[in-house]
Amino acid sequence: MAAIQAIADRIAEKFKPDKIILFGSYAYGDPQPWSDVDLLVVMETTLTPNKQRRAISRALAPKPFPMDVVIRSSRELEERIPLGDWFLKEIVERGKVLYERPR
Repeated sequence: MAAIQAIADRIAEKFKPDKIILFGSYAYGDPQPWSDVDLLVVMETTLTPNKQRRAISRALAPKPFPMDVVIRSSRELEERIPLGDWFLKEIVERGKVLYERPR
């Protein structure tokens, strides 16, 4: 878990997101040897989510383990969860917050 936190700290330092949430098997307590690390990075960006994800991936290279990074804005979370987006709702409700920017 320390290595995952170190990655979250690097993302926070370089990209200044609002929040980073660990989700999936590492957050829910059932990682397997083949499991990747799933992170939701909540941030405002002028880039498309795919371009922002690639920028984060490049900044972390070489990555110490397989990762899947999902990018969403705070506004997207506020809009989509009430509409029944079960994927984001589960992340917010069950995930582990690794970083939250002070307000």
